[in-house]
Amino acid sequence: MTYSLAYSPCPNDTYIFAALTNGLLPGAPSVSVALDDVEALNRAAREGRHELTKVSYGAIPYLLESYRILRAGGALGRGCGPLVVAKSARDLASFGDEATFAIPGRMTTAYLLLRLALGREPKVKVLRFDAIVAAVAAGEVDAGLIIHESRFTYANAGLACVTDLGDWWESATGNPIPLGAILIRRDIDDDAARGIAAAIRQSLHFARTREPEIIDYVRAHAFEMDDAVMRSHIGLYVNEYSDDVGAAGIAAVNDLFARAGAAALIPPTAKPAFV
Repeated sequence: MTYSLAYSPCPNDTYIFAALTNGLLPGAPSVSVALDDVEALNRAAREGRHELTKVSYGAIPYLLESYRILRAGGALGRGCGPLVVAKSARDLASFGDEATFAIPGRMTTAYLLLRLALGREPKVKVLRFDAIVAAVAAGEVDAGLIIHESRFTYANAGLACVTDLGDWWESATGNPIPLGAILIRRDIDDDAARGIAAAIRQSLHFARTREPEIIDYVRAHAFEMDDAVMRSHIGLYVNEYSDDVGAAGIAAVNDLFARAGAAALIPPTAKPAFV
């Protein structure tokens, strides 16, 4: 059968899935691909639209009746968390209730981490991730919550980092930061799920060992066309956790759910299910 696979056009996703998407892996499952912004993918997953889909860990507590988490293909790591940026450096705590934060989506892991760090629900304006830096620079919002390539380009707009939420998470927990995962719909059995996970690992191995054959696909979909930014993005977000979430990654996800549940930010009974 052909599986519906959705992921973002960001370089880490296109790098991981390029070989699988483009039929470069003999014997691998066939996939029909849809690319979209991560918050759009989060919303589509609420409808069970795709059999395989990239989503934010912040969205997963609301998707567990329909999906499980694949151990391969996700985004976890260290030193790769979302940033809060503003026109000048200041403490996160200095933003009062009246301050407006531009965010890349209400179901993103970034927004979940921001609320955990603030200890409250801030006033927000939802924008697509690549529009946030411009909104902050124009004074349309007081601060911006940035993800993806914006991490490497915000300083070019004259903005300063207020808080690195990845550093905050790692200091508070000692865990790597869980950002996004590949979900597989529950109507796909364990054997098929493991076969798909194996194909994702093969696709990543292909990218690492035969990069010239897939890099044009990555470039074609990158929002930030600068090659150095694209490669920095891949280097930061594609790592050992992309092959397998591992025990450390699962512990980090459990901790995120526990802390968010205790803060009443997600259902307290949400428990991640991996396959």
